[in-house]
Amino acid sequence: MKIFSHNISKILIHLLFWALFIFVSLFVFSDYYWKENPFLQYFAILVVLVYVNSEFLLPYFLKRRIYLPYAILITTVAVVATQLYCNYLAQCGCSLMKCLSDYLWQTLVPIVFFSFVWMLYRYLEKQEEISLIKKENTLMELQYLKSQINPHVLFNNLNTIYSYALEKPDQAPELILKLSDNLKHVLYESNGQKVPLTNELEYISNYIDFQRIRTENIKEINYSTSGDFGEYEIAPLLLITLIENAFKHSAAKSTISITISVHEGVLECNCKNLVGLSKNLDEHTPIGLDNLKKRLSLLYKNKHELTLSSGEEFIAILKLDLR
Repeated sequence: MKIFSHNISKILIHLLFWALFIFVSLFVFSDYYWKENPFLQYFAILVVLVYVNSEFLLPYFLKRRIYLPYAILITTVAVVATQLYCNYLAQCGCSLMKCLSDYLWQTLVPIVFFSFVWMLYRYLEKQEEISLIKKENTLMELQYLKSQINPHVLFNNLNTIYSYALEKPDQAPELILKLSDNLKHVLYESNGQKVPLTNELEYISNYIDFQRIRTENIKEINYSTSGDFGEYEIAPLLLITLIENAFKHSAAKSTISITISVHEGVLECNCKNLVGLSKNLDEHTPIGLDNLKKRLSLLYKNKHELTLSSGEEFIAILKLDLR
């Protein structure tokens, strides 16, 4: 679409320049240059020079960074073309200096102008290519980061179902159904850049339900949500990293507190868990949280705030501007 708009604007620039050039030549300078001389012949030579330069000479020399020879060549061609017009087509009988002073500047102006237009659009096209490459690289990196999350969560859930299939087979079907919902979210609903926040919260709720079963009689889990979630969207599988981290690094027989709220378009996810005295922040924040930081920098640059603090309790607070 941008290439199409560039082509349209380029055509309009060319048409407007030539219209202005013809008007100035025939009506402003007619008494000086064109009253007795064949304008159409001069104009035809000029058009050929301009487009041979734009299509062949300029791309060839600039690609090889041969600037001085290019400038010399263009000046020489302009001088020869001007002399050709004066002495053979118009047969004005002018001296060399008179011919150059009358016609050379009008030959060089279109060439220089359209050379500038060519370089401008080349620069714009290059910037679009760079922007597209950056966007593709960002999407590839996001896909890679997401691929690191999904198998890990799935592996934990499958271990839970396996243990229940052995010890409490009557509860296994409900777990399989929850896992099916989560896989649907991961495989189909999280492929876009954003998903409805309500879908992401349902995924988190299922994950926490799994954890309640896995950690039965070991931890107390306090999970609550508040606010109006219906109108907002969020990058998929973003919050699960903080929540999974809280379960993975919490001490035995401790309490995990998770709250998610939205107020005036700003989401706040607060995770708190007790850790062993020997644990510190560096031990608590390896791959998972590094992954999260990278995704936040790519998806919510200047629109997020992640605070991590560690002591007896590890506290992670993430604020996202969803507007």
